[in-house]
Amino acid sequence: MRQGLILTIDDDPDILDVLDLTLSEHYNVSQASNGQEALDLLQHIFPDLIICDFMMPVMNGRKFCETLKKDILMQHIPIIMLTAKGETKDRIGGIESGVDDYMVKPFSPDELLARIKMIMRRTIRSLDANPLTHLPGNTSIMEELQLCINSGKPFAVGYADLDKFKVYNDKYGFEKGDEIIKETARLLISIVRQKAGSNAFIGHIGGDDFVFITDEDMIENISKEIVETFDKKVPSFYNEEDYNRGYIKGKDRQGNEQQFGLLAISIGIVTTKTQKITHVAQVGEIGAELKKYAKSFEKSVYVFDQRKED
Repeated sequence: MRQGLILTIDDDPDILDVLDLTLSEHYNVSQASNGQEALDLLQHIFPDLIICDFMMPVMNGRKFCETLKKDILMQHIPIIMLTAKGETKDRIGGIESGVDDYMVKPFSPDELLARIKMIMRRTIRSLDANPLTHLPGNTSIMEELQLCINSGKPFAVGYADLDKFKVYNDKYGFEKGDEIIKETARLLISIVRQKAGSNAFIGHIGGDDFVFITDEDMIENISKEIVETFDKKVPSFYNEEDYNRGYIKGKDRQGNEQQFGLLAISIGIVTTKTQKITHVAQVGEIGAELKKYAKSFEKSVYVFDQRKED
């Protein structure tokens, strides 16, 4: 069974073929022929590891790595650099640009696979990343919020989670539920990155709870598109009978059987426009209140904090 996605980048088709033969039995593989092509591809995929040649046309390996490490959503992805035999300066350049490991061409397939496994294990342990979505977890979220507060600049935080998710999990199973979580993460990444660029932040608090941080003037358009796009995807989450009926049967927290509507997404928006934010806990408290209020609408919706300080 293939596990994870590896992006290979090399301008030599023969090297790409060798990498594909070496990796495809164990991993899913995507390919690019230079750094710029890889960056374009990374707008649509989220690999677990990248193997990159140093010398390439259009954009070389060092420039690619430097660019990737500036992207807050991608900077944690481990990179193995391929270098020519004896090119010590290439290795130094790779290390300086943030490469995690390097191998000299021609390389041993068995050694490459061993290094990939080692790096992936190390990355999972060392990163505060959600294992399901690979998005930054709670420690990174807290640090990012503190940076925003310390900067003194206006910012906005969207707290998003799914309504009726527990009942959905009970009916369709955890594997299907995990797919919904990953699909929600992909949706958030795509929309937030498209509208706010790589400076925006997206985190996974856990379960079906997410957070995204952007400039104040972008948060409403982003939230509006998230709600609309999620609702368009909802039909694909259900079998035809359940979707046409508009509800599924399940048990509430007291064990009573009830009818529950279809999945929806609720977003509570905390913004410095209405509140002076002085500490991280304040953001979390307001966000929790707003999400609770958003859920009362029984549909996909985003809400702002309307309270203003005296």
